[in-house]
Amino acid sequence: MKKISLIGCGRWGTFLGWYAAKYCGFDVDMYDIPTSPNFIELRDTRKNPYLTLLDNMTLHDNLSAVLKNDTIIVSIGCQYFRGLCQELNQYDLSGKYFLLAMKGLEEDSAKYMHQIMREEIKQPIHIAVLAGPGHVQDYTKGVPSCVVVDSDEAETKDYFIKNLSSELIRFYYGADLIGNQIGAAMKNVIGIAAGILDGLEWYGLKGALMARAPIEVGRFIKHFHGNPQTAYGLAHLGDYEATLFSKYSHNRTFGEKFARGEDFGKLAEGVPTLKAVKLIADKEHIDMPICQALYKVVYEHADIKETIRQMFSRNIKQEFENWD
Repeated sequence: MKKISLIGCGRWGTFLGWYAAKYCGFDVDMYDIPTSPNFIELRDTRKNPYLTLLDNMTLHDNLSAVLKNDTIIVSIGCQYFRGLCQELNQYDLSGKYFLLAMKGLEEDSAKYMHQIMREEIKQPIHIAVLAGPGHVQDYTKGVPSCVVVDSDEAETKDYFIKNLSSELIRFYYGADLIGNQIGAAMKNVIGIAAGILDGLEWYGLKGALMARAPIEVGRFIKHFHGNPQTAYGLAHLGDYEATLFSKYSHNRTFGEKFARGEDFGKLAEGVPTLKAVKLIADKEHIDMPICQALYKVVYEHADIKETIRQMFSRNIKQEFENWD
């Protein structure tokens, strides 16, 4: 039987382990810190609110136990990833394959996950990233979707796509490692903006947000030498339904509750990512009106409606940019 490991037993990580076990024929070794509420729930009940663990899924509270396998999926909060990489680097990882299933930027450095892993782990490892739409609640009902896998190594993309493809998830080969990671991270930020519009009941403005946000994100991607058209692919625009409209979206729900003055109380990766985007946009002088306005609202507690109205008073411009 094939074996695969998972680090991170949250909603998305546990699903990916379940998916690998059920649809791809893997025995799955799963790790999380033993004090994690998600891990404790799975250990005590073998289930969470979304699924029940299968017989070929084994829980471990020791990191070394899951590093025996050659293939490892990582799905933890982005702000904890550098610390995990520093811990991983204490082990022999030579030749192992890592699939990073997180969507965000590090708050203090504004770096994406692939960058962080290459910085912290100097061993010869293979790294790919996973991005695209899909909610655990839909997948476990058998609703199919599509994702993109990207890497700086063609063989690594091929490795993951051939081993993880099934009738439930269609995989695409990515061609823009930078753009796919930035796009995936920033769709969470746009999800917060969409939720704020829901909280205001300004539903009609979400269409304009959907049209303008990929242009802004494409501008950000281009600045870092990615392809701005990637903003219109699976990693960003393709994830809009799941992030800007779905009741399951943590980022959209955070924004909706924020607009209503309520506390969400759960992880919304778009919040620290927004801070990272603001940091780098200011430093590099990148025009990011949606993100700048959102930062004022979330971090500086500016009046929401007034901030939106100020965006409408900006200079008139062409709808589309010349990317050449």
